[in-house]
Amino acid sequence: MQTRLTPKDQLKPKRLKGISDQQIEYHFETHYKGYVNKINEIWEVLQTVDRSKANQNYSNYRELKVEESFNWMGVVLHELYFENIKDGQGTKPGEEFMEMIEENFGSFEKWREDFKACGMALRGWVVLAYDLSGKRLINNGLDAHNLYAFLNAIPLLVLDVYEHAYYVDQGPRRLPYIEAFFENVNWEVVNRRLKSAVRAYS
Repeated sequence: MQTRLTPKDQLKPKRLKGISDQQIEYHFETHYKGYVNKINEIWEVLQTVDRSKANQNYSNYRELKVEESFNWMGVVLHELYFENIKDGQGTKPGEEFMEMIEENFGSFEKWREDFKACGMALRGWVVLAYDLSGKRLINNGLDAHNLYAFLNAIPLLVLDVYEHAYYVDQGPRRLPYIEAFFENVNWEVVNRRLKSAVRAYS
């Protein structure tokens, strides 16, 4: 029996700088919770689907597995995103984080420039991740929840650049939203994720 997910309401941010509560309300209640509902629905149907008719061109099982990856990653990425912008004002990048950023990108400013460029170029997400293969930090851009994600990499900082993340506040203007995102990053969350990744896979 597949475990059912429940939305993590404790991750819902409030009173962000440059990102309105109304924007967060739509994003959290409609999009994030929508993925939670759909992954539960998909898991329920997968329990009884006829696997003997699975086919790579088309089959019910294939469609369910494709949509499972999309909705499951939609849940995971949104939870990482909301967690790393909640209660973040006044926090700072840690020493270990800054050392790795400078080692891998040259400077914090160069990393931020590249992260922002990913945000403008990609259609879905930007993920700063700890690459387990190279023991390094990398910026990963995704066009969809389940498209172009790097494997063997631990997410540290996640930015949603789908239009639903900013259209209430900014209309089609994405760059001001990305700038506002940086005003709200909870660096304590990012620092903790990095420490956990390095220790677990050292």
